[in-house]
Amino acid sequence: MPHISPTLCILDTPEALAHAAAQECTRLAIGSVASCGRFSMALAGGSTPKRLYSLLASERDEFRSAFPWMQTHFFWGDERHVPPDHPDSNYRMAHETMFSRVQVPLESIHRFQSEKAAVEAAADYERLLIRSLSPAQGQMPRFDLVLLGMGSDGHTASLFPETDVLGEQTRIAAEVWVPKFSSFRLTLTAPLLNNAQNVVFLVTGQDKAEALRAVLRGEFKPQQLPAQLIRPNRGQLRWLIDKAAARLL
Repeated sequence: MPHISPTLCILDTPEALAHAAAQECTRLAIGSVASCGRFSMALAGGSTPKRLYSLLASERDEFRSAFPWMQTHFFWGDERHVPPDHPDSNYRMAHETMFSRVQVPLESIHRFQSEKAAVEAAADYERLLIRSLSPAQGQMPRFDLVLLGMGSDGHTASLFPETDVLGEQTRIAAEVWVPKFSSFRLTLTAPLLNNAQNVVFLVTGQDKAEALRAVLRGEFKPQQLPAQLIRPNRGQLRWLIDKAAARLL
């Protein structure tokens, strides 16, 4: 397969990256609401998205008043298999940094029911995605925007190296056992992520530099570097990267 040819944008600092990401999210949301009355986005976990969510909801910045909160439906790209009030929960992080500070209808926040058994939670989320995003018969749901991070091992969402979910072709959400954590994770699958209209990676930190170079410039080895699986088939792929993460590009 050919190498990925995404749009790269290198920012000086993590703070500058968060600001650029907030601009992009707001621009896409406003455009989607203007054209079809709603906006759907899948959120990422981690420290880099945390800065973004805080910025979007901050009273000191322009994004809070510009972003169409009432017309946006929020989902998650992945979740830890913990209750929603657990310190490791991606939902809890987004709630504390963003949802608790803005007005969003509760019915527009679509979290994994991660307190349930992993298999049941993944199956429930598949049904929720189809019900909420209303794809045409036989079609896969389509997000307006998916936000993703990347780990120093090249994983994204909860698509970890050498896990069975990397070969998934039919399911759109799945449970995945991650041996390095001795626990389950819940994740959207590559086919669904690749069906999004826009995918934006947010990557910061020098510890990501080697993996980033391998993902973007190295041989196509998605079993070892799952982020290489993300190649939207009908959408835009953008990478927002800080200088520390981009030092080897």
